[in-house]
Amino acid sequence: MQIGSKKWKNVIYDGAKDLEIQIDRGKIDQFGIHASELLKWTRKINLTAISDPLEIAVKHFLDSIVPTPFIPPHISLLDMGSGGGFPGIPLKIMIPSLSVTLIDASRKKISFLRQVIRMLGLDNIEACHVRAQDLSRDCRLNNTYDVIISRALSSMVNFVQMSLPLLAKDGFIIAMKGKVTDKEIESALSLIKKMPDMQENSRGKFNMVLKKYRLPYLKSQRSIVIIKNVL
Repeated sequence: MQIGSKKWKNVIYDGAKDLEIQIDRGKIDQFGIHASELLKWTRKINLTAISDPLEIAVKHFLDSIVPTPFIPPHISLLDMGSGGGFPGIPLKIMIPSLSVTLIDASRKKISFLRQVIRMLGLDNIEACHVRAQDLSRDCRLNNTYDVIISRALSSMVNFVQMSLPLLAKDGFIIAMKGKVTDKEIESALSLIKKMPDMQENSRGKFNMVLKKYRLPYLKSQRSIVIIKNVL
């Protein structure tokens, strides 16, 4: 099976159906362009350790679109540590009205992201070379983003800590992970309770949604943790 082949596209189409996500063939065509460029650039820079077309379809593209039902249109989204563009670019393709910012600490990865954006003809999306820690400290960006999402950061506590200053008052954070332990969740919630901004904006109120799922075909267990500021 080759990237962009009919069989590869059917894997995504049928996999999305298994995840109860509607997707049209045109969007899958765009995924194919992204995937082909990903493999091309990976020969020069470290974008992904995955080379199998099935795994690329499932682990990168199908996994990236799982949050689609939770994200409303016409909002701003920050993809923290975007790497090869996941999940930010697939989500932009799925929800074209999003205003998307992709950030990464690697200049080479940002060059790749900008190339993919050009090839796909996407507008209202930018790729910025900046560390998440530095962005979080920029007070000019306080309360800027409606949704902040990441698949890249291993520590949920660190992700929450860097995201909260940037989060709009009625916004929410989406952490995409493998298995999530109770200790991770408790640590993240404990951190939020101690954050002055969160307490001031929401009077200390927030809610959390944990969604567990298995990826189609590979059956790998994954989790989405959504933490929302409740006004």
